[in-house]
Amino acid sequence: MKNRKRALSHPGGILKRLYLIPMEVKITELAKRIGVSRKTVSNLINERSAITPDMALRLSRAFNTTPDLWINLQKKYDLWQADRKSLNWQNIEPFPERGGLSFLDSTPS
Repeated sequence: MKNRKRALSHPGGILKRLYLIPMEVKITELAKRIGVSRKTVSNLINERSAITPDMALRLSRAFNTTPDLWINLQKKYDLWQADRKSLNWQNIEPFPERGGLSFLDSTPS
């Protein structure tokens, strides 16, 4: 991963700062609109839960974005957090390439 010093924003914080506050959307209003509980939305915007694929679909519909936006924000946040919390993964030795191709370069037969 890139060596980024500043923490990435949690997707729930992004939802709150870039969508809910400027659009003056309340937690209860969003919860009703996307068909989830108020507690679910509260946990998300207060950065206590993650965006699931189902939530990404719901948010993309409500805010006219793509599900990929929300999934990618969550993925990048999760990877950044994992990179900081555990350094054990850096000690793993990769498998050597075979025949000059990696598994991503080969096509199934």
